[in-house]
Amino acid sequence: MQPWAKIKIAIDEFKPDVIGLSGLITPSLDEMVFVAKQMRKEGYTQPILIGGATTSELHTAVKIEPSYGTKEHPVVHVLDASRSVTVVRSLLNAVDRLDYSADVMERYQEMREDFYATNKERKVRTLKDAQAKRFQIDFAAKPPAPAPKHMGITVLNEYKIVDVVPFIDWEPFFQTWDLKGRYPNKGYPKIFQDERVGVEAKKTFDDAQTLLAEIIEGGALSLKGVIGLFHANQSEDGEDIEVFEDSERTRVAARFCQLRQQVVWGDGSENQFSQADFIAPRGTDDHFGMFAVSCFGAEDLAETFRANGDDYTRIMVQALADRFVEALAELVHRDMRVKYWGFAPDEKFEPKDLLKCRYDGIRPAPGYPSQPDHTEKTTMWDLLKAEANTGIQLTETLSMLPAASVSAFVYAHPCAQYFAVDKVDKDQVESYANRKGMSVSEIEKWLSPILNYND
Repeated sequence: MQPWAKIKIAIDEFKPDVIGLSGLITPSLDEMVFVAKQMRKEGYTQPILIGGATTSELHTAVKIEPSYGTKEHPVVHVLDASRSVTVVRSLLNAVDRLDYSADVMERYQEMREDFYATNKERKVRTLKDAQAKRFQIDFAAKPPAPAPKHMGITVLNEYKIVDVVPFIDWEPFFQTWDLKGRYPNKGYPKIFQDERVGVEAKKTFDDAQTLLAEIIEGGALSLKGVIGLFHANQSEDGEDIEVFEDSERTRVAARFCQLRQQVVWGDGSENQFSQADFIAPRGTDDHFGMFAVSCFGAEDLAETFRANGDDYTRIMVQALADRFVEALAELVHRDMRVKYWGFAPDEKFEPKDLLKCRYDGIRPAPGYPSQPDHTEKTTMWDLLKAEANTGIQLTETLSMLPAASVSAFVYAHPCAQYFAVDKVDKDQVESYANRKGMSVSEIEKWLSPILNYND
């Protein structure tokens, strides 16, 4: 059953005062637009709240609000769940509702005008011109990393929660609770000393440490993962990465399609990056890495607290699981550099230095700015046999289950760097769809937030 059909059944059955739509992954954004249009078409009048990791106030203003919003039933972006209470209170108050809605609509109109003005000024190269300005590494002067010590797939079952604790970045943990400030190991102001949130931050952190100790003692959560290290080169056109079955590089096992920057930056002389640029062309031995890791058991543990009416600890479990898997990703990436790939065997960085990415290479995630297409996860999952080897599943919208999961590509070359693809034009979408063997319309759905055109 399609999402809209499920939502319609829920609205008709429960008759809610407000509808909330949460987007966890890129295709959710298009689905939200469709839901808003259908609600308008069928005469529904509930306000819509928009939230979730992939959403933004700008996307809400430009794409969703014009499809449905009025003063009587506005569309409102809510940054996080903790702020939904005040928004809903304003929407359900007969006195405040119209004024609140008018303010929101006025702000969104201004955002749309600014957005379209900026887009009008934006210069975008053709794909052919962008390819001519591709970022080029002199692989003769700066050769690729040596061949991995452990080629192929390695299943990871040895990591324990206690192993990843030193690698935890606690700052996002506080953001989960809407506590703004710096954690002590990342400079000042130190969050525990903050006049506004210090006391609450310290209490929340102490509660987390208590639960953390109980999890380690009881073994309720476990960590699993898989890494893959493969022979690889740029495709002949330089736009994708080909992974080979053998060291002779005669049989292609998988092709990871990449997107190239087309937006003109600054004076127009900058490189137009693609992740394919960080892998050497054929004729030079190069390699490509990837991993998928997860924290298992959090859903079951959280459910026990929910069943007992303890939502605070339920959320704490989920917040800690997120920290555990992010720390595991940091540790696995380090071990790939030091041991499994082994191109930096003498690396001695402290965990706090790892969080600042002071090592060689990068680990961008599929679906994020350097390659904002989640469908590349399916190629990764097939190559790693990720579900069979770890139990990590991909949903139909390519979210990972368990939710506390991380996947990433690993590039070893010291010239590799993070970047954002930003907007792409139709010529690249058509090329990309052809290379992936997908329809243009399907690719447009997945790349909707970064399209430089509306048709």
